[in-house]
Amino acid sequence: MPAKLNVGASRKVADGRYGSRGASVNLEIELDHSLVFEPAKLHERIRQIFNFAHQALVEELKRDQPLRSSDADNAKPNNQPRFATAAQVKAIYAIAKQLGVDLADALHQQFGVHRPDELTVKQASALIDSLKATRTASAA
Repeated sequence: MPAKLNVGASRKVADGRYGSRGASVNLEIELDHSLVFEPAKLHERIRQIFNFAHQALVEELKRDQPLRSSDADNAKPNNQPRFATAAQVKAIYAIAKQLGVDLADALHQQFGVHRPDELTVKQASALIDSLKATRTASAA
């Protein structure tokens, strides 16, 4: 029977605007049960998995940070779109959960993305409005 190894890592960093942003990653892998009897090899495998988790965190936290100022064109100075704010992402998850909406499917069909934090500020706002309208309609 294989042994399971669960490894998790998380990090929070200051965002330069008196706030912070964070990321976390959790991995579960199956190991050959014989590693349990070879502590040095097991420890090396655990270290490898932690290194994978750490690298994923570093890459996630290096991603461009959305601006929080309200630019008229809703874009960063280099004309890249501003991504959804943390508050928008949180609202999208909460409302979708409350409504029982398959969020992954809705995001893919409507916007061609996989996660709410891949939406622009305008897209996130439109999705929140749409979800709220659905909630209001279903309550009536």
